[in-house]
Amino acid sequence: MRAHKLTIAALAVAAGLSLTACQNGDDGNGNGNGQSGASSASSDSTGSSSTGGSGSAGGSGSGSSGQGGGKASAGKSSGGAGTTAGTGSNANGKTGKCRTAGLQITASDSTIDGDPDRSVAVTLKNTSGRDCVISGYAGVDLKTNAGSLSAQRTGQEPVSAVLKNGESTAFGINYPINESGGSGVRITGLLVTPPDETKTVTLGWPGAGTLPVTEGGGSSVKVGPIGSAGQGG
Repeated sequence: MRAHKLTIAALAVAAGLSLTACQNGDDGNGNGNGQSGASSASSDSTGSSSTGGSGSAGGSGSGSSGQGGGKASAGKSSGGAGTTAGTGSNANGKTGKCRTAGLQITASDSTIDGDPDRSVAVTLKNTSGRDCVISGYAGVDLKTNAGSLSAQRTGQEPVSAVLKNGESTAFGINYPINESGGSGVRITGLLVTPPDETKTVTLGWPGAGTLPVTEGGGSSVKVGPIGSAGQGG
């Protein structure tokens, strides 16, 4: 009978120890899982901060950090595209020179009564669709019955200017009045080459029909710089 009681007591003790072990095992697993979850969240948060870089949206919360990082990335890509487009729309950030093809060139008589010489104003209108820079002297040649006659520069200092789309500038051509009483040199046309260009425009001559014959072969026709209007002399 005593042996039977000892056996029952031993079984009870063993059962108690087994129950305690199971409970300890459950607590250890739960604590282990909790620590693993916290480590994973910390890792995700650190990763989000790294992806977001300096963008504040990336660090606003661990739940939205992935979305914040995505938005920052999209914004960076969009900004890059904007920079490229801006650079491409204006090469080197400089305004280009005016070209003959983008200029409407006309000539008109600008002589004022009482002036010692006659004058023609040549107007250049920017029709290129963009602003352009123009400066210096245009090449000017008069077509005559005696051949081509090149105008000489007045020596005025040229000034560089931005010619906005749709706006105009002008320069003057001065030439002497034919008071010789003879037929003189008959003018048949005007050739104009804008500064820094090689393409020439042919215009009708709007001034007096003749020039006096000059001795020595020099040119009596003078041309002023761009912007001088009718002040070529």
